[in-house]
Amino acid sequence: MELVNTIPKDLITFLLVAVFSLLIGLSQKILHGQKQLEHTFGTDRTFTFIGILGFILFRLTPGTSVLFLGGGLVLGIFLGIHYAFNIQRHEDHGLTTIVIALITYCIGPLLLTQPQWLVMLIIVTVLILTELKESFTEISKKFDKQEFLTLGKFLIIAGVVLPIVPNEPIFRDLGLTPYKIWLAVVVVSSISYFSYLLKKFVFRQGSIILAGILGGLYSSTATTIILARKIRKDPASTNQYIAAILFATSMMYLRILLLILVFNSILFQKVYIYFIVLFAVSAIVGIVILLFRNKKYTSLNDELIVDKNPLEFKVALLFALLFVAFTFITWFVVNRFGRSGLTVLSYLVGLTDIDPFLINLFQGKSQLTIDMIAVATLQAVMSNNLLKMIYACFFSMKRTWIYLIISFSIIILTNLVFVWIL
Repeated sequence: MELVNTIPKDLITFLLVAVFSLLIGLSQKILHGQKQLEHTFGTDRTFTFIGILGFILFRLTPGTSVLFLGGGLVLGIFLGIHYAFNIQRHEDHGLTTIVIALITYCIGPLLLTQPQWLVMLIIVTVLILTELKESFTEISKKFDKQEFLTLGKFLIIAGVVLPIVPNEPIFRDLGLTPYKIWLAVVVVSSISYFSYLLKKFVFRQGSIILAGILGGLYSSTATTIILARKIRKDPASTNQYIAAILFATSMMYLRILLLILVFNSILFQKVYIYFIVLFAVSAIVGIVILLFRNKKYTSLNDELIVDKNPLEFKVALLFALLFVAFTFITWFVVNRFGRSGLTVLSYLVGLTDIDPFLINLFQGKSQLTIDMIAVATLQAVMSNNLLKMIYACFFSMKRTWIYLIISFSIIILTNLVFVWIL
């Protein structure tokens, strides 16, 4: 350590500038290849010299940046001339290499004035983005106007609307605020949007099993109905469809656990082990069904529910209305009928969309104890699993009923045991 401290700081900075500039130059050389090198103004050595030049000019005038700015202006003029020549001679309109050269010129001043982590982040970002040129090209082919509209909607509801909505209670007894309502919309939309992006851009041509997993992140009930219907069209892959339905249910437990973590950390500490066990039981039952008739995995090219736009304004508005409705209903039932009323309500809610009801519980007022919320959550989930079993049997074929009933019964009984323990 003492030996390192004896090394002049400027020497270390100079070596870092040279190394970082050389790495950027080498990445440019690899990117353009031998055929395109004649179109560029340089690669490894040129970028190294550009970085060193920026360091020298900035270091020569410690109190002012006149030389550095002048050198940058001259460098910019030369790069501009080269860019104009490329357009005229080769019809090459790319600006990436020129911008990277200007970033390289700034490495020296960055190392001398900014934290090391920031400089490293900039260098790593430049290198990664340079290497991912082909990947970005492939991704851009999958994008259309609708995708940018979807992204815009997500940014509006999460980054524009959420920060400006008031957090004052609409009704004091309920503790319901516009901010809580919209926060619930944002969190559920975020999970749905993440599932949508995975299906759209990462696992476009996935297997039946993968479709069930991704669908469970969006809506396990809707995914169950879709997969059960497909059993009639593809009986040879029955075991895969049943397993996918069970995997969708297992992902539901992870989705709800994530919602609990976001809205109620105390509840999370109490119930996370139960939800992890239920996730594991559902997944294990699905694996057993999948291995029971070991067949070749089938590709599912049809678009599932996760291919639909998860950020439709009507969907967000409906969710907000359901959230408000369940807030009033829960408040009325708890105050009028107590715990027994909440038990009945939680079982009835399982026959509908349980997310608005559950998030309302997770954000609820103090008159609901953690134990009451935990039990009601598991009861709603158990009721929802019973509904999915009925849907799966109804939309599939009679010969699949035995497997569906046994599989869901194992999950429901495990759930029931946890309700009894709580």
